[in-house]
Amino acid sequence: QVQLVESGGGWVQAGGSLRLSCAASGRTFSAYAMGWFRQAPGKEREFVATISWNGVTSYYADSVKGRFTISRDNAKNTLYLQMNSLEPEDTAVYYCASHSAGSAYDLRLSADYWGQGTQVTVSS
Repeated sequence: QVQLVESGGGWVQAGGSLRLSCAASGRTFSAYAMGWFRQAPGKEREFVATISWNGVTSYYADSVKGRFTISRDNAKNTLYLQMNSLEPEDTAVYYCASHSAGSAYDLRLSADYWGQGTQVTVSS
């Protein structure tokens, strides 16, 4: 059974930074693309960033490009999201996600496995 557990969320002032982590278990972590999504109050869940199984290829939503960096450590079965220059609009629950097959490009559109989410709050 695939398990994804996020950590690292919290409260930060605008312009600050946070790093989210996602610990994965239940299957061979290094074989699958991984990603981050978020859901703000009253809005639908949206794609933030995805990364290929080997970390070579990544995709970002336009709203976070240049500010967020997705990375992974396959030896530690852990996915990361470094978030810099945070804005109040980044306030949301952030979810780690993966799928049963496909590329990082495909994962932008749909996922099969989700973590429980971690809250990020950015104050102005």
